[in-house]
Amino acid sequence: MANLYREVLDSIPTAAIVVDKNFKVRYMNRAFGDYFHTGKLRGTLRDVTGCGETEGKCGEGVRCAYCPLRNLFQEVISTGKTAFRKIIVGSGGEGLALRMKVCPLENHFLGVVDNAYETEIAREMYSAQSIQQRLLPPARGRGGTPYSLTYIPCREIGGDLPDVYEVGGSTMGVLADVSGKGVAAGMLSAFVKAGWDRSERSPARAIRGLTDKFLELNLDERSYITAAAVRIDAARHMLTYCFAGHNAPMLLKSGDGIAEIEGSTPPVSNWIPGFCYEDAEMPYAAGDILVLITDGVTESKSPLGEQFGVERVEGILARAENAERFIERLKSALKNFCGTFDDDISAIAFDL
Repeated sequence: MANLYREVLDSIPTAAIVVDKNFKVRYMNRAFGDYFHTGKLRGTLRDVTGCGETEGKCGEGVRCAYCPLRNLFQEVISTGKTAFRKIIVGSGGEGLALRMKVCPLENHFLGVVDNAYETEIAREMYSAQSIQQRLLPPARGRGGTPYSLTYIPCREIGGDLPDVYEVGGSTMGVLADVSGKGVAAGMLSAFVKAGWDRSERSPARAIRGLTDKFLELNLDERSYITAAAVRIDAARHMLTYCFAGHNAPMLLKSGDGIAEIEGSTPPVSNWIPGFCYEDAEMPYAAGDILVLITDGVTESKSPLGEQFGVERVEGILARAENAERFIERLKSALKNFCGTFDDDISAIAFDL
């Protein structure tokens, strides 16, 4: 019967620990070990939480007097009454905020972490967010064609993927937007990063290659990827570009004003698997500014429901002296207009 109880406790997501009057750990379930990332099932509170104190024994270190977990158990041991408290416990260099309830249990004391499952999910989300941030290029670059970009995910994990890199003496700019939001979108954007051929000079062939890999995933029709890709050939002063269902325009500011370039091609999906994407070319002059944006920019709404729109983006671009100033003013204008965002915000601007 004892083994059955242990198996039941190990299967629940609520973290639980049992200590005696000497603060020796007599039992903790699997959720508690996962929560504190410890492999030890016995020992002291220090052993199972990894608090970082090394002086003396558990309870004898300089910081032990300030240990909120030990003090919570001490209160219950002294009074014999149940106690509940919100505390922050150091674990492996992290500060874990938790809600803990401790109650007397004959000669032992049971501690239950109310929000262990939620906190563990939040910690995993933070790790995923950190990984996704490493997939992004620097916010600005001066090698090759100078650029500046912004990426503001509406949730912890975003579904946009801006990228800038050099290939064959040219600068490539890619802006992808995947379907959905949150974790699923983040996984699909990571697929785009892994599946995009950075050695390919043709934007269209790179998109076709991504499509072939996407079809291997065998996802349903609700999953898709829109993308805009451009190669900047400084030697010829020529832009080579291709769209895949990217309904936000590509903007080019020149001495003649602002040109708005759009495409009518399908996204990367299983909707039209045999579709053949083709490159298009457009000349530019020194001093022009090229802008790629996602529809999260143009479709962002004010509290009254008004969309930000392409016209506002063009107005900001018309007054921008360079790519960096455009991105700065765009971010400021969006935050003032919307306050909060319901979609990911991405934009890349190049000084041609």
